[in-house]
Amino acid sequence: MDKFTVLTGVAAPLRVVNVDTDMIIPKQYLKTIKRTGLGTGLFADKRYHEDGSEDPNFVLNQPAYRKAQILVAGDNFGCGSSREHAPWALLDFGIRCVISTSFADIFYNNCFKNGILPIVVSPEDLEKLFDDAERGANATLTIDLPNQEIRGPDGGMIKFDIDAFRKHCLINGLDDIGLTLEKASAIDSFEQKLSERAWV
Repeated sequence: MDKFTVLTGVAAPLRVVNVDTDMIIPKQYLKTIKRTGLGTGLFADKRYHEDGSEDPNFVLNQPAYRKAQILVAGDNFGCGSSREHAPWALLDFGIRCVISTSFADIFYNNCFKNGILPIVVSPEDLEKLFDDAERGANATLTIDLPNQEIRGPDGGMIKFDIDAFRKHCLINGLDDIGLTLEKASAIDSFEQKLSERAWV
């Protein structure tokens, strides 16, 4: 998993509440267990017309937001079914951070396991971030995880809370496998002692 320390990038505004995982990645894209290639299916029902052409009105199809790395979204983001393909699709598109006033629990947990930082802010702070994001590619946000700050293009700053263990994992690029591998020497030692005792 890639480390997350400081990210400066374009933020796309998605003024939609209750964005569920089916909207994030529709069911027809769930046939794969690969984490790559899902970016094309991200918000597919919103991004594309029935004939497959892009809908120019959807935010991620607009020139200013095609390379967005941050998503500023409405309340209750990631609700619905617990598909891990949702954070996979966001990450494959290039989104490393999602900011909202609340997240569905399973989606929230899945983000951390896949290197995406979900940030919870107040409704007032979210509105400020929407204003920043709606300026387009000329106004970027900086997400500073070590200092737990969101810095806007005009020098404004918003602090955010995060669980210390999850922060540690993101900064060090540790998913569940990485956490286990940190204990590799202790595991090897235990297995060695166990194998020796088995023949006594």
